Amino acid sequence: MSVEQVIALVSALSLAILTPGPAIIATVQTAFAHGRERALPYALGLAFGASLWCVAALGGLAVVFRLHPALFAGMKILGGLYLLWFAWALWRASTRPLPPAAAGAKGFFGGIALNLSNPKPALFYAALILSVFPEPMAPARQTLVYGLCLATELFWYALVAVLMSTAPMRARYFAAKTWIDRAAGLAMALLGFLLIVKH
Repeated sequence: MSVEQVIALVSALSLAILTPGPAIIATVQTAFAHGRERALPYALGLAFGASLWCVAALGGLAVVFRLHPALFAGMKILGGLYLLWFAWALWRASTRPLPPAAAGAKGFFGGIALNLSNPKPALFYAALILSVFPEPMAPARQTLVYGLCLATELFWYALVAVLMSTAPMRARYFAAKTWIDRAAGLAMALLGFLLIVKH
């Protein structure tokens, strides 16, 4: 594996992670609302969940989706419905006080569930890996590619969770909680709707 391939893989993946989507929106909102102690496990779950799509792409799930478009369409609809439910929960909570420490953010496994609700990363990972590594890969190289992707996911999600849970950022959130939560809910609903209707 060349240095150029590593740079290409990490750079493209970093840009994709930081492009506003359900996972980053959820990370930011959770960090604002609940602080680092609860946002960080959630963010790590999001990162790990995203990396499972890398495993799926390395294992050929994207090929299965291409051969069976109905399966991909069904996964998209289920994922979109999950995002719409998530958006509705954000909107409903926007005018309420924050829940007690035992409620709210869903933790590590909630992060995994959110990122697995959208099958599009499987196709993104497949396209990225095929473009950077067009030749067949042995299991050892596949493991190394997965390790690089997981490390990149963990780095960015953890960084966003930590930065957005600082005292100044949280103070700004509490001053405008209703509008921030509603904006996050609308963005999540739009992403869910687009996931269902876009081909």
